[in-house]
Amino acid sequence: MKNSNEYPSFIYTFAYNDAERSLCHLEMRSFFGYDTEKKILRSDIRINPSRSPFMKGRIDILAEGDTIEEIITTAHLFGKEGETNKVVFLKINDRQGDDKIQNNERLQIERAIGSEMMGDFDLHNPDQLFAVVPYEKRWYFGTYKKSEPIWFNHIKKPREYSTALSTRVARAVANIAVPHPASIRAIDPCCGIGTVLVEARSMGIDIVGRDINPLVCIGSRENLEYFGLTGDVKKGAIQDIEETYDVAIIDLPYNLYTHASWEEQLTILTHAKRIAKRVVIVTIESMDDRLKSIGLHIKDRCTTTKQQFEREILVCE
Repeated sequence: MKNSNEYPSFIYTFAYNDAERSLCHLEMRSFFGYDTEKKILRSDIRINPSRSPFMKGRIDILAEGDTIEEIITTAHLFGKEGETNKVVFLKINDRQGDDKIQNNERLQIERAIGSEMMGDFDLHNPDQLFAVVPYEKRWYFGTYKKSEPIWFNHIKKPREYSTALSTRVARAVANIAVPHPASIRAIDPCCGIGTVLVEARSMGIDIVGRDINPLVCIGSRENLEYFGLTGDVKKGAIQDIEETYDVAIIDLPYNLYTHASWEEQLTILTHAKRIAKRVVIVTIESMDDRLKSIGLHIKDRCTTTKQQFEREILVCE
């Protein structure tokens, strides 16, 4: 049995469908340095699960052991007198097939742990939520933080374009570009109506927006203000930007009204490389050779679909 208070570690669980797999895995790699098909992983990196549109929750590990009995026998160390607790057995785990733990056994384990803890057991409105889960032949127990789908509240905006990134994808792109926001300065120099800006600013990412179209700049500011967010959005071409940033997010123009020719895309991408150390590109067309020709090297990538559009998200340096 190991008490994990001294060296913080976390268990994360995920939910996504087949169409979202590639995007979720790129976000995983950006946060943690690796991905997994199991939809559950352990890491020493602390991420607020509400940042990701794919995370279900995070266990802050308090104890781990080879058997569930080890967890139960030390449950009396956890909780607080005068407070109420609830223990949940996470349904997302790596016990599948013949090893899958059925619902009745999950309930028994929840009750066995909860009955041994300090404080009272409350199923409906507990002061503190705990979770237990089996993973890679060990058992983990700790406080549990559920993901809140903050991004879902941003779906309906005052200003919208039909071909803009979905809110879910925009949030993942912001995370891929800036997984760890401390001291990172970002720019979206073709920000459009601000779908990425809204998600990034809602997560506390230091990002500014620019666009050559004055009307979409107005729309972007309106969208930010609608959700109670602040952000610097200015009209201007990318070639006029003199400041430098840690990362630039480029959702290349492609709709009927703002489709950019390759020459225009080349200008955008060349200047993105000039103003940022790292560039995350969203594109509907393959451009590996073109990026290589201007010195942008693809470090990671994924694909995502929306109706008839299949987009590539490219992480370049």
